[in-house]
Amino acid sequence: MNETVSLSDSKWTNYKLRDLTSKIGSGSTPRGGSNNYKDFGISLIRSQNVLDFSFTTSGLAYIDENQAEELKGVTVREKDILLNITGDSVARCCIVPKQYLPARVNQHVAIIRVSEFSDHKYIFYYLQYLKPELLTNAEIGATRNAITKAMLENIDISLPPLSEQTAIASVLSGLDDKIDLLHRQNATLEKMAETLFRQWFVEEAKEEWEEVSLFNVIELVGGGTPKTSLSEYWDGNIKWLSGGDIANNHKRFVVSSEKSITEFGLKNCSAKLLPKFSTVISARGTVGKYCMLSEPMTYSQSNYGIMPKYKNCFFFTYLLVAHSVDELRSAAYGSVFDTITTNTFKGITINLPKEAFIIRFEESVKPYFFKILTNQTQIRTLITLRDTLLPKLMSGEVRVGIN
Repeated sequence: MNETVSLSDSKWTNYKLRDLTSKIGSGSTPRGGSNNYKDFGISLIRSQNVLDFSFTTSGLAYIDENQAEELKGVTVREKDILLNITGDSVARCCIVPKQYLPARVNQHVAIIRVSEFSDHKYIFYYLQYLKPELLTNAEIGATRNAITKAMLENIDISLPPLSEQTAIASVLSGLDDKIDLLHRQNATLEKMAETLFRQWFVEEAKEEWEEVSLFNVIELVGGGTPKTSLSEYWDGNIKWLSGGDIANNHKRFVVSSEKSITEFGLKNCSAKLLPKFSTVISARGTVGKYCMLSEPMTYSQSNYGIMPKYKNCFFFTYLLVAHSVDELRSAAYGSVFDTITTNTFKGITINLPKEAFIIRFEESVKPYFFKILTNQTQIRTLITLRDTLLPKLMSGEVRVGIN
């Protein structure tokens, strides 16, 4: 078992990244561009698929064998590190799970293939450690927010002996594995709750149930933004959600926000403080992203807060929104500005039973959501621990003992 020990005298050596890799290179868009993407086939990884510390299939593109052959020089192999090299997501970095391979990358993603005498996970975490430096480099030169191949090749990497590289990577990847497991547990719990909702209110719906509009069975609460020019309104103890906060926590409990406001700011704007377990949905921009509050929070006017009309049925209300969100999005995309309005909610109908039935359902799904929140809180704790350990391990401030 590895254990954290005080600084030892083992020798660390500085290398350029080019000396530790057998490949550094990016791909291109297949012939015909995005119009020629397929519904299935070989994965084409783009910048939106590369997150910090993890890979997402959201927006994953597919190409056929002929397109893949044209891009065979950027075939992603197991253990390859992927790094975003352009755009707003520049310097995000991940290792792709092997179940999504073989794959190719487009021109916004670089493949970094580590040589055998280095630990690929150690190099991956070192690149995460260097993210501030990579972001600075990305802003240098003629093209803003871009990392060139030459920049990557000349990155300085401090390397301990291979056994210590592996031990350091094991500590950090162990935390990431726990984070991933909890995320997958929460996804399963969410699906189970959604399945129960469909069974109770769609598959087993009764003819005598009343047809009602979505607007009439929820309480919509508009948001607001304190004046940004007044510093006394900001950086307080009340979490304030933007559309980005909601999109980043889509279908999850939101436990943190980029910005916060003061009590004074709350009193002097149209923002409302919603209670724990309320639902918030984005109404403009990336419409239809939604999440649940882990504590009382407020939010901008580009979003709606959603409160239950039925007595304390917060989870039923959340699942009702989840069930209706595709219709909400379709209606929003049909408008000029892609906006969800009160009329959007009024245009959606559903057959619902008496309140007592809904309250029974609420009690049946509570354990799922309580467990999801517990997991989400643990995820936050593990992320904080990993992010605290990462610079200490990579700088040699904290060392990992080798048995």
